[in-house]
Amino acid sequence: MSDPVIVELPAQRRHTLFFLRATKDFAPVFLDTEVDMTAVRARPGRRISPVTHVLHAAARVLARHPEANSSILDGIVPRLARNTGVHGKVALDKAIGGHRVVLAAVLRDLDQADLESIQDRVEHFRDADPATAPEFEGVRRLHAEPSWRVAARAFRDVVKPLATRSAVWGTFAVTSLGHRPVDSFHSVGGTTVTLGLGRVTDRPVARAGEVVIAPVMRLSLAFDHRVIDGAEAADVLTEIKQALEEQA
Repeated sequence: MSDPVIVELPAQRRHTLFFLRATKDFAPVFLDTEVDMTAVRARPGRRISPVTHVLHAAARVLARHPEANSSILDGIVPRLARNTGVHGKVALDKAIGGHRVVLAAVLRDLDQADLESIQDRVEHFRDADPATAPEFEGVRRLHAEPSWRVAARAFRDVVKPLATRSAVWGTFAVTSLGHRPVDSFHSVGGTTVTLGLGRVTDRPVARAGEVVIAPVMRLSLAFDHRVIDGAEAADVLTEIKQALEEQA
């Protein structure tokens, strides 16, 4: 058996590594549920992605749950930022310099936005070229920095301050693997609440005592136990489920 080839981690993965280092103190607890997506599928007009529907529903729910929309900086004297806006971070599957990476886009003030405008913003970031789009300039600079130490310090300087963190990470996060045959997964997005979307697929559902086939999506929620408890997180997940099923 030949020895492995040891190489330096590609610079394109710096931001992911630095993010995971920054979130190592996260105290995750995981919940999940199933959402009947019949009402979402039946919505007339333009096709709106499940990610957009979840962003729209979650933003309105979190506006009613300010504790779950807060950010924490742990330390000798732990501090919380009571975020005045609801800003959603979306994970994007991109390629930079031949390397497949996850990039993030923050959509601000989603509790004030309608489905159409959120979909416009999701499509903008989905279609943006990470090599040229101004929204990803910070990541490109991070990758281009010759020194790993300098790059790591620059990352910390941006994400650590509570006053500016929501602009970088949002106040909640949404990530989806629903484009693949993935039923459910749990992810930590660096925010107090992170929502994970699986695929929408036909499953048996009980309605009025009868079993019918309906499009169902498994929706997970990871919460930081340092900030909120399970009952609050369960309320948030339940209200998001209800909003999606009732198209509220």
